[in-house]
Amino acid sequence: MKKVKSIALLLVILLISISLAACGEDKPKLNVYNWGDYIDMDVLDQFEDEFGIEVVYDTFATNEDLYVKLKQGGSSYDVIFPSEYMIERMVREDLLEKIDKANIPNFDKIGEQFLGLEYDPNNEYSVPYMWGTVGIIYNKTMVNEPLDSWADLWNEQYAGQIVMLKSQRDTLAVALKKLGYSLNSRNEKELEEAKAELIKQKPLVLAYMGDEIKDALISGEAAIGVVWSGDAVAMIRENPDLAYVIPKEGTNLWFDAMVIPKNAQNKEAAEKFINFMTRPDIAAKNADYIGYSSPVPEAVKLLPEEVQNDPVSYPTAEEIENTEVFKDPADIIQVYDRIWTEITSEE
Repeated sequence: MKKVKSIALLLVILLISISLAACGEDKPKLNVYNWGDYIDMDVLDQFEDEFGIEVVYDTFATNEDLYVKLKQGGSSYDVIFPSEYMIERMVREDLLEKIDKANIPNFDKIGEQFLGLEYDPNNEYSVPYMWGTVGIIYNKTMVNEPLDSWADLWNEQYAGQIVMLKSQRDTLAVALKKLGYSLNSRNEKELEEAKAELIKQKPLVLAYMGDEIKDALISGEAAIGVVWSGDAVAMIRENPDLAYVIPKEGTNLWFDAMVIPKNAQNKEAAEKFINFMTRPDIAAKNADYIGYSSPVPEAVKLLPEEVQNDPVSYPTAEEIENTEVFKDPADIIQVYDRIWTEITSEE
């Protein structure tokens, strides 16, 4: 009799296990495509726990990589994190869904200065995620004097110690601003001049890098690099000998946002995720972890005072007065692509 009861109990346990496994298989999924090192991974666990939605997370290195992946249609993402000029292109090419603001109550938490911008004037397609600048980071123990100009990246005394971003728009912008041109130049002659400057600089450059640029500067492998401000914050935390500067010629003021692609399989979960990411406590957690600047004022107030007062993370209006926001160079994109290929293939 005991044996029969034991078998019955085992059957019950087996049925429960099968049932739980089936529930796990039916758990809704959310496919997220974000920049590398651009989120506190604990936030994803928290979202899964709160909403019972499994997050499948993948990363990209540049806006152009993201665009190609989305354009090819090989993968179905529900939330992606492009920059402003790429959002502009995606909207024009009908690659994005409009976001239902009724499902994003935390949209009201976004600071007014981050809304109604040129890339999405009616705030129909995007919800701001992070913002910042592009500048020069350098090791004060390896550089003779403070740097303040893009031209410093062409100084021969730093040969083999300079790291440039492996990013078409950002690197071309450096050369364009050095020459006194707009970083949104659509003038082929100006772009050719920028190309010539970057090719001239290549013998001085240690490497063109992506996320690995952080390790190169933190470790002292390189003395000078071009970085996004949020990366600079994280790098200075690791190595206080590093300093960040916005060059006097001006630079890029950038915005990254959350959007929903047209081929999204789970728009409902996507809007839940976007709303969750805009919640002040979550936005603060992400900003504190990755070092980038939040567009949610309530989130900023939750950060340590030294972060709130850090001019690298939260520069004053005066400090970012001489900046430009990238625009989509659709009418001359073939020239940009050709020039970038010629720069990166030049020996």
